[in-house]
Amino acid sequence: MNLLKNIKTTARNVLQNEADALIDLIPHIGADFEACVEDILQNSGRLVVTGIGKSAIVSNKIVATLNSTGTPSLFMHAADAIHGDLGMIKEEDFVICVSKSGNTPEIKVLIPLVKQLGSKLIAIVGDETSYLGKQADYVLYAGIKEEACPNNLAPTTSTTAQMAMGDALAVCLLSARGFSAESFARFHPGGALGKKLYMRVGDVMDSSLLPIVSEDATLKDAIIEISSKRLGATAVVDPRGKLKGIITDGDLRRMLQRAADLSTIKARDIMTPKPKVIKVDDYAVSALGLMRAHNITQLVVLAAGTVVGFIHIHDLMKEGIV
Repeated sequence: MNLLKNIKTTARNVLQNEADALIDLIPHIGADFEACVEDILQNSGRLVVTGIGKSAIVSNKIVATLNSTGTPSLFMHAADAIHGDLGMIKEEDFVICVSKSGNTPEIKVLIPLVKQLGSKLIAIVGDETSYLGKQADYVLYAGIKEEACPNNLAPTTSTTAQMAMGDALAVCLLSARGFSAESFARFHPGGALGKKLYMRVGDVMDSSLLPIVSEDATLKDAIIEISSKRLGATAVVDPRGKLKGIITDGDLRRMLQRAADLSTIKARDIMTPKPKVIKVDDYAVSALGLMRAHNITQLVVLAAGTVVGFIHIHDLMKEGIV
């Protein structure tokens, strides 16, 4: 139990240390940060992010976030830069150098070369008075009081601060550009996330199954339509194809329990008027939200007010949206 208590205490201390470090960075978001964002927005260059050691790993993550949110970026390892990788940098590019100390040998070699290329240098650095801090055109301060490591050695809190500063930069850029959910979807077409962001109802529903009957259809006609289309329901439409109601399996069961004479029953007599509907161009994830909100498993799909199909919870499950 004592060991378990120590484990929990240590873990909580790590999280508290890193949380406090991020809060301490807030006052350092000032004029230099704002000017940096504005300069990037006003120019067409890419962001080349570089670092060494753990900072290189953080740099890769920053590049991934920037690319996925509309800012063209690429990673350049600081150690490889002087062995040919500098060729990826164009004069109009911005070079973001990520470093805790700002004084590592690789960084000191790299910085004059970047300057010679004419690119602007952005520092995400833990020491503003370091070589990197003094040489940078813009300094995004990511300093910490101490690492979460009990020996104050392993990069823990410092890499968290670097990553958070990269996130702050990326989010400011996407916000300024008006980067929308639709924009995000264009860069994330794969997997469930992408499908939620770009798939429309018309992409998901099976348009070959269109159970519809007229308001004057007999009970037998309605049952045959529901059974043959295997969706558990049929839409009831007027002569122009406009929706008047819906008949579900449940409606049929309830009607059979209370009706004595079935021969005179028409579709209009048992349909539920004004059913829940969705437009064919709406997002599929919106259909899921409607189904969950009303505890139903399917929706009538409309195009210009005309019934064009049904979307079922199983359609969403097949696409991995649920």
